[in-house]
Amino acid sequence: MAEERTLPPMPDAKDVSALLPEGFGLDVLRNASIVPLRVDDGVLIIAALNLSSWGQAQLLGSALGYPIDLEIRDEKEISGLLHTLYDLRSVAADEAAKGIEGIDDLDDLTREDILSDSVDVPVIRLVNGLFVDALKQRATDIHVEPYEDEVLIRFRIDGVLQDRLRLPRSNQAPLTSRIKVMSRMDIAEHMTPQDGRIGITLGDRAVDVRVGLVPTQYGERIAMRLLDKGGGLLTLADLGMEARERGIMEELIHHPHGMILFTGPTGSGKSTSLYAILQALASPDVNIITVEDPVEYALPGVSQIQVNEKAGVTFGAALRSILRQDPDIVMIGEMRDFETAHIGVQASLTGHLVLSTLHTNDSISAIIRLVDMGIEPYLAASCMIGTVAQRLARRLCPHCRREIAPPAMMASQGLTRAYEPVGCSQCHNTGYRGRVGLYEQFVINEEIQEAFVSGAPASKLREIARKSGFKTLWEIGLSAVQSGLTSPDELARVAGED
Repeated sequence: MAEERTLPPMPDAKDVSALLPEGFGLDVLRNASIVPLRVDDGVLIIAALNLSSWGQAQLLGSALGYPIDLEIRDEKEISGLLHTLYDLRSVAADEAAKGIEGIDDLDDLTREDILSDSVDVPVIRLVNGLFVDALKQRATDIHVEPYEDEVLIRFRIDGVLQDRLRLPRSNQAPLTSRIKVMSRMDIAEHMTPQDGRIGITLGDRAVDVRVGLVPTQYGERIAMRLLDKGGGLLTLADLGMEARERGIMEELIHHPHGMILFTGPTGSGKSTSLYAILQALASPDVNIITVEDPVEYALPGVSQIQVNEKAGVTFGAALRSILRQDPDIVMIGEMRDFETAHIGVQASLTGHLVLSTLHTNDSISAIIRLVDMGIEPYLAASCMIGTVAQRLARRLCPHCRREIAPPAMMASQGLTRAYEPVGCSQCHNTGYRGRVGLYEQFVINEEIQEAFVSGAPASKLREIARKSGFKTLWEIGLSAVQSGLTSPDELARVAGED
C-alpha cells in the first residue's frame, strides 16, 4: 500500500498510454479517479485519491495482468494526466468527419459528455470533436453554415471568425440533426427558426451552449455560443482597466441610486462587465435582482430571473414584479423598448441603483437614445449617473509581437511606439491571444445635466465632459497601442478613427 515518501514526478502521458491495451476505455479510469503510472519490478503502480479506490485499482490490475500498489496523489495531478490521455486518444474533428457519410441512424444521440472516448457513431464524434477543439482554442462561438456545395464550420476566436472545417454537403443532414437532438429542438421542423440549449461537460468543466437555428437558401444555419461556467466570470480587477479608469468605475457603481448604462455592439463584453460589477456589489446586506435573457452565469448572492416571453415573463413584466421585492440594485439585461426604459428610469429615481445595456456607438449617445425611446429629457438627465461604451480588441501575443513605426495618423496624435502581430505556436500563428477591454466612461455631472435638458448636441456634451478628464474610446485605445497591448490595425477595427 501507499507509504509516506517523496513521490516521483507524474509520468509522460505517452508512457501511460502504452500500458493500456488498445480499446481500453478511459471513461473507466475517470469514473474511478485512478490512473496507472508505471510498472516497478513487475508491480503496477496506480495513482488514486485515497485508499477507498483499492477495489477499483485491483480490478484494473487484474485487467492489465499485474499485481498493484497505490500512490496517493492530488486530484489535479490525476485529472491533468487523464485530460492529456484523452487528448492523445481523441479523434480530431477533421478525422471524425471522414466517417460521417452514409449515417442515417440518428436515434440514441443524446450523450453529451464530450470528453468520452466510448462513442462510436461518427456524427457524435464529429460534434464532440468540434466542441473540444473550440474550447481548446478559446472560441466563443461555433458557426455551421450550409452552402451550395459544402458545409463551412467556423470558430469565433478573440472576436474574429476563423474557418475551421469544410465538409461535403452530404454531411449536413446528420450534423444538423445531431445538434438539434442535443439542443432539444424539433428534429422534423426545417422551415422555422428554433432556439435551444445544450449542457456539456469537458472533464470537470461545465459548459452551456446557446443554440440558434435559422433556415437559409441551402439548409439550416446554426450558431452556437459557448458559455464556460467555470471560466467565464471575471472580477473588476480582471477587466484590465487602467488605474484611472478603474477608479472612475468604482466611484460610479457605489452610488446609492441612479442608472448606469453600458453600450456597445453585440460581443463587446457588456454582460461580462455587468457580472463583474454585480460580484463587486454583492454582500449580505444588499438585495440584488436581475432580469436577463438569457441568464448566462449563476452569481452567488444574486437573484436572477430568466425572461420567458411564452410564459408572459417579459422584461417589463419581470421589472414590475421585482420592484415589489424590495431590491437595492436592479440589473436589466437590455433596454429594449419604452416600457423597459420607463420602468428602469422610475426605479432609479426612487432609490434603486439600476444597471443595464443599450446598443449605441458611444457613451454620450446613450442618454440621447433614452430620449429617442420616449423618455423625457429632464427624467433621463435626472436618473443617469454615467454611461460606459466598451469594445474588446485582440491582445497582441507577448511572445511574438514586433515593434514598428507608428502609423502617420496615429503618430500625429502623440503615439510614439507601436507593435504588430507576427504569429507563433503560442497564439496558433494569429499574432493575438486573448482580448483587452477599452472603456469610455461618461460621468454625468450637474453642468452636463443642465446642458442636455436645454437641448445641447452631443459635441457640446463631450466638450463639457473633457473638463473633467473625459477620454474617447479612440484615445483610450491609443494608450493600449502605446503599451503594446494591441495593434494599430486592431484599434482601427474596433474603435474606428476618432
